[in-house]
Amino acid sequence: MTVTALAFYLFAVSTLVGGLFTVVSRNPVHSVLWLILAFLSSAGLFVLLGAEFVAMLLIIVYVGAVAVLFLFVVMMLDIDFSALKAEMAKYMPLALLIGVILLMQFGLAYGSWEASEMAEGNRLAVMPEGTNTGGLGLLIYDRYFLLFQLAGLVLLVAMIGAIVLTLRHRTDVKRQNVLAQMWRDPAKAMELKDVKPGQGL
Repeated sequence: MTVTALAFYLFAVSTLVGGLFTVVSRNPVHSVLWLILAFLSSAGLFVLLGAEFVAMLLIIVYVGAVAVLFLFVVMMLDIDFSALKAEMAKYMPLALLIGVILLMQFGLAYGSWEASEMAEGNRLAVMPEGTNTGGLGLLIYDRYFLLFQLAGLVLLVAMIGAIVLTLRHRTDVKRQNVLAQMWRDPAKAMELKDVKPGQGL
């Protein structure tokens, strides 16, 4: 067994183990740490494929930003996970049924999958010569520029939708009224009180 094959099996097993323990771990902090292991192992697989740029993006974006954000949110929010798990137990049969259906679909897809003899030639025709970073940049910003911009637009709409759905105006919380501050009369902004000694306002 070569070193490359050994590294591939190590990264593949650690990715699967990280993903499995992310789901089954009882502690949410441990789940995030297992998720970070799965991301790092996936980055190692990308390095073995020769896609170093994608591997570094996976580490910087997912491990350095998303996973750390998950960790901070889980540690800062005071969530009663015991009550949450009790509510989730009611839907366990439905979740198991959906999981079995997905596994059956994956089995059917894997059983009928065949590698095309023209796949390697098509990949070399699409990806220009040179580094994978340059080839990826030419593909995204030249051939698939419109699709790339549409994907960004979809993400922008999703972000605005999430803000609108979670924005709630509560009456018991004091908020800054900018227009009221701008339109206030300076002569009426301050009121003088003649407080007599020994008395309050």
